Amino acid sequence: KKLTLLREMLAGCGAGTCQVIVTTPMEMLKIQLQDAGRIAAQKKLMAAQAQLSSSAAGAAEPVVETRTTAMQITRELLRSKGIAGLYKGLGATLLRDVPFSIVYFPLFANLNKLGQKDPNVKAPFYVSFLSGCVAGSTAAVAVNPCDVIKTRLQSLQRGVNEDTYSGILDCTKKIWQKEGPMAFLKGAYCRALVIAPLFGIAQVVYFIGIAEFLLDMLPKHRA
Repeated sequence: KKLTLLREMLAGCGAGTCQVIVTTPMEMLKIQLQDAGRIAAQKKLMAAQAQLSSSAAGAAEPVVETRTTAMQITRELLRSKGIAGLYKGLGATLLRDVPFSIVYFPLFANLNKLGQKDPNVKAPFYVSFLSGCVAGSTAAVAVNPCDVIKTRLQSLQRGVNEDTYSGILDCTKKIWQKEGPMAFLKGAYCRALVIAPLFGIAQVVYFIGIAEFLLDMLPKHRA
């Protein structure tokens, strides 16, 4: 039975919500690891400047670099904030991923349907690939402002003179006032380049039935 556009959007909404609940902790850790290098570089520069200013007083102590790992961040978050620490920025993540799914799934389904010569026959693999690329990149650019807000909220460490945010509205207001509306499109081009092939390949793998083929190769246990 063909779904209406509204039902397709609701199905996408449900899929996006389930995905956010599972992947938010991993997204949180990814952002902290990406931020660690930037913060470490700032600290190293400040330490080097301090060494130069104090070199006249005697030999300066060497700067010791420490590498942050995902396990260290996880333990620290669980120790200080509990399981809720891994879900920091959940609201902003929902704000990004639920609209993404609402846009992506109906758009992909309808684009892919255009390549079907017969309703009962699957579209060619290249149609599924192109449909996934177009739908993925479109949805990615559409929700990029939410991605910018989510990333800012989930950054636990701040660099020198960087703002802190109390929530989604506060973050949106400060970005708009200090960086302008174009700041909400930062990274949109790169995000589209990543998302397009990702979802194109995923849809081809799904529609060709590669997963089902691999599962059929697994040994079956007799009851």
